[in-house]
Amino acid sequence: MGRSSDGDTRFLELHGGQWRVTISVPRDLHDRLPTRLKRSLNTDSLAVANRLKWPVIAELKAEIEKARGEGLKARHIRQGLEMAAMLKAARSDEEREAIIDGLYMTGDDLRGPEIGERIDEETGEPVPVYDPSRERVAGEFVRVALGMVTPVDLHHPAYLASLTVKPRTRADDERAMKYLKAWCQSEGVDPSLQAINRKAAVRFMDALPSMREGLTPVTLNKYLRRLSCYWQWLEKRDEVENNVWQGLTLPEPDKKPEERERPFTDEEIVKLLTGKTTQHMHDLMRIGALTGARIDVIVRLKVRDCQEGVFIFQPQKREKAERITPIHSSLVPIIERRSKGKSPDDDLFPEWRPVKKADSQRERSFKASNQFTDYRRAVGVDDKVPGNRRARTNFHSFRRWFVTKAERADQPEHIIAAVIGHKRSGMTLGRYSAGPMVEQARRCVEAVRLPELPEQDGD
Repeated sequence: MGRSSDGDTRFLELHGGQWRVTISVPRDLHDRLPTRLKRSLNTDSLAVANRLKWPVIAELKAEIEKARGEGLKARHIRQGLEMAAMLKAARSDEEREAIIDGLYMTGDDLRGPEIGERIDEETGEPVPVYDPSRERVAGEFVRVALGMVTPVDLHHPAYLASLTVKPRTRADDERAMKYLKAWCQSEGVDPSLQAINRKAAVRFMDALPSMREGLTPVTLNKYLRRLSCYWQWLEKRDEVENNVWQGLTLPEPDKKPEERERPFTDEEIVKLLTGKTTQHMHDLMRIGALTGARIDVIVRLKVRDCQEGVFIFQPQKREKAERITPIHSSLVPIIERRSKGKSPDDDLFPEWRPVKKADSQRERSFKASNQFTDYRRAVGVDDKVPGNRRARTNFHSFRRWFVTKAERADQPEHIIAAVIGHKRSGMTLGRYSAGPMVEQARRCVEAVRLPELPEQDGD
C-alpha cells in the first residue's frame, strides 16, 4: 500500500511554519557543500509539500552529484594542476610550446566529439555544439593548466599546515572554506582566487547568515576572520594581490550591561569554595581564583611548571610565549600536595587526562569545564540571560574576579596585565622568581585575598 501524503515527512522538515525539503550531503562532500541541502516549498500544507517535493529533491541530488565532480579532487583539475606545474618548470620556449600543444589536445579529448551544430547569429555559419558538461570540464582544465585560474583551496592545506592554533580554530578555517565553496557553487561563481574579489567577498558576507541559520554574528565573523587570515598568508606569497576580506564583519549587537559576562561576587566565591565536590575541583577553583588563569592552562600544568615559586603557563589566545605567574602563598600547600612523589613530567591534575584522539577539537579542559558548570549550577551560582547560550557566570568569572580584586587593591594596571597575560608592551617577567618585575607581580598576586571561608575539605 502506498504511503499517505497526510503523514509522509520523508525529505521534509517544518521550519517557521513552512515545509522545506532537506537532504543529507555525503560526508566526503562536506568540504564543498553544507552538511544538508535545504529549500523551502513555501507551503504549510504537508499534502501540498509532498506533491511539490520530488522535483526539488531531484534538483538537490543533481547539485550533490555536480559537486562530486568538482574541487581539487576532480580528475581534470588534478590534470590541469600537473600541466601548470610542467609549464612553470619548462626550460625553453620549445618545451613550453610542446606542453601547450599537449594541453590543448588534452582539452579537446575532455570536451569530446560534436553532438550537433547551430547557426551563428552574426555570421550565419554553422558552429559545432558539444556536450555542455564536458565542455565546462574542458574549459576548467585549460584555464587551470594555463594558470588563468587558481582553485580557491589549492594552497589551503599548506596554509593549515603552517598554523600553530588550537584544533577548534583549525576547524573554523575548514568550515569557512567549505562555506565559501558552497556559496560559489550556489551562486555560479568560479571557485578560484581570481574570481573572489572584494565585491564577491561582500556578497558572501551578506549571504552567510542565511547559509548558516541560527548562528550569531559573533560566530559568523569568526569564519570571515579565518578567510582573512588565509588571504593574508596568500598575499605574503604573491598568490593574491590583496586581502579582499580585510575589515569585512557582520554587525554584532551591543550587549546591555545586564547581559554581559561578569566576575563572581564574594558571596558566589564562598558558595563555590565551600560546596560539596571533589578535592581536585576545589584545587582547580582556588588556582583559578588566585591566578586569574584560564581553565585550560591550569589543567595542562606539569609538576615542572610549578617550581621556584612561580607557575609557568603555556601560551593561550594571542600569547606568543609561556607566561610566568607567581604562586600565591595560599596555593603553596595545594602545589606541594599535588607534586609530592611525582616526577617533573607528571601532570599536576591527572584527574583530567589529555584527549585521546589526535584530531579531536576538544581542549584538555573540556571535561573539567563541564564538571565545573554542573557543580556551579548545583550550588546555585548561575546567571542566565534568556536567549543566550552562555551564562553570565562561568569559570572565566574567576579571572574577572581576580582582576577586580587586584584593581581594588591599587595594583598597577600593567602589572595586572602581565600577571593574567593580557597584551602589554615593553615588558617581560622573565622565567625565574628573581628580579623587580616578578617581585611586583608577586605583590599583585598576594594583594588578592579570598573571602573568609569556613574550613572545608573536598571528598
